[in-house]
Amino acid sequence: MVEQRRYGRAPFRETVVFIAKGREERSTGTTRDLGIGGVYIETATPSAFGAEIVVHIHLPGEPSAIALPGVVRWVRADGMGVQFGNLGAKETFAITEIVREAGA
Repeated sequence: MVEQRRYGRAPFRETVVFIAKGREERSTGTTRDLGIGGVYIETATPSAFGAEIVVHIHLPGEPSAIALPGVVRWVRADGMGVQFGNLGAKETFAITEIVREAGA
Protein backbone atom coordinates (compact mmCIF):
# COMPACT_ATOMS: atom_id res chain seq x y z
CA MET A 1 0.00 0.00 0.00
CA VAL A 2 1.35 3.43 -0.93
CA GLU A 3 1.53 5.98 1.88
CA GLN A 4 -0.40 9.10 0.86
CA ARG A 5 -0.11 11.15 4.04
CA ARG A 6 1.66 14.48 3.94
CA TYR A 7 2.50 14.40 7.63
CA GLY A 8 3.91 11.68 9.81
CA ARG A 9 1.82 9.92 12.42
CA ALA A 10 2.77 8.60 15.81
CA PRO A 11 1.16 5.83 17.85
CA PHE A 12 -1.03 7.61 20.38
CA ARG A 13 -3.73 5.98 22.52
CA GLU A 14 -6.15 8.30 24.24
CA THR A 15 -9.88 8.20 24.90
CA VAL A 16 -11.66 10.92 22.95
CA VAL A 17 -15.14 12.37 22.63
CA PHE A 18 -16.34 13.52 19.22
CA ILE A 19 -19.43 15.37 18.08
CA ALA A 20 -20.73 15.68 14.53
CA LYS A 21 -21.65 19.20 13.39
CA GLY A 22 -25.35 19.88 13.86
CA ARG A 23 -25.76 16.97 16.31
CA GLU A 24 -25.92 16.92 20.06
CA GLU A 25 -24.98 13.30 20.69
CA ARG A 26 -21.48 12.74 21.97
CA SER A 27 -19.67 9.62 20.86
CA THR A 28 -16.50 8.12 22.27
CA GLY A 29 -13.54 6.28 20.88
CA THR A 30 -9.85 5.66 21.32
CA THR A 31 -7.15 7.13 19.13
CA ARG A 32 -4.68 4.74 17.53
CA ASP A 33 -2.39 7.24 15.83
CA LEU A 34 -2.08 11.00 15.63
CA GLY A 35 -0.37 13.59 13.45
CA ILE A 36 -0.75 17.16 12.26
CA GLY A 37 -2.88 15.93 9.38
CA GLY A 38 -5.33 13.89 11.41
CA VAL A 39 -6.17 10.99 13.66
CA TYR A 40 -7.52 7.46 13.50
CA ILE A 41 -10.29 6.85 16.03
CA GLU A 42 -11.36 3.33 16.96
CA THR A 43 -15.08 3.48 17.74
CA ALA A 44 -18.22 1.41 17.46
CA THR A 45 -20.09 4.54 16.34
CA PRO A 46 -18.10 6.21 13.54
CA SER A 47 -19.55 9.33 11.95
CA ALA A 48 -20.47 9.22 8.27
CA PHE A 49 -17.94 9.79 5.50
CA GLY A 50 -17.62 13.54 4.91
CA ALA A 51 -19.11 14.51 8.28
CA GLU A 52 -17.65 17.57 9.96
CA ILE A 53 -16.79 16.69 13.54
CA VAL A 54 -15.03 18.14 16.56
CA VAL A 55 -12.67 15.80 18.42
CA HIS A 56 -12.13 16.55 22.12
CA ILE A 57 -8.76 15.10 23.11
CA HIS A 58 -6.38 15.48 26.03
CA LEU A 59 -2.84 16.09 24.80
CA PRO A 60 0.24 15.80 27.06
CA GLY A 61 1.06 19.08 28.76
CA GLU A 62 -2.46 20.46 28.36
CA PRO A 63 -4.51 20.87 31.55
CA SER A 64 -7.77 19.90 29.86
CA ALA A 65 -9.10 18.42 26.64
CA ILE A 66 -8.84 20.57 23.52
CA ALA A 67 -11.27 20.70 20.60
CA LEU A 68 -9.88 19.84 17.17
CA PRO A 69 -12.07 20.37 14.08
CA GLY A 70 -11.99 17.74 11.38
CA VAL A 71 -13.70 15.91 8.53
CA VAL A 72 -14.24 12.15 8.34
CA ARG A 73 -12.23 10.96 5.31
CA TRP A 74 -12.86 7.22 5.58
CA VAL A 75 -14.90 4.82 7.69
CA ARG A 76 -14.39 1.17 8.65
CA ALA A 77 -16.44 -1.13 10.85
CA ASP A 78 -14.04 -0.46 13.75
CA GLY A 79 -13.46 3.27 13.36
CA MET A 80 -12.74 6.26 11.16
CA GLY A 81 -9.95 8.41 9.77
CA VAL A 82 -10.31 12.12 10.51
CA GLN A 83 -8.48 14.88 8.66
CA PHE A 84 -7.94 17.93 10.84
CA GLY A 85 -9.03 21.39 9.75
CA ASN A 86 -7.21 24.53 10.83
CA LEU A 87 -5.33 23.98 14.08
CA GLY A 88 -4.07 26.70 16.37
CA ALA A 89 -0.40 27.20 17.22
CA LYS A 90 -0.71 25.49 20.62
CA GLU A 91 -2.39 22.42 19.16
CA THR A 92 0.05 22.23 16.26
CA PHE A 93 3.02 22.42 18.62
CA ALA A 94 1.64 19.76 20.99
CA ILE A 95 0.93 17.30 18.16
CA THR A 96 4.29 18.01 16.49
CA GLU A 97 6.05 17.18 19.78
CA ILE A 98 4.17 13.86 20.08
CA VAL A 99 5.22 12.88 16.55
CA ARG A 100 8.80 14.08 17.06
CA GLU A 101 9.19 12.16 20.33
CA ALA A 102 7.89 9.01 18.64
CA GLY A 103 10.44 9.41 15.86
CA ALA A 104 7.73 9.31 13.19
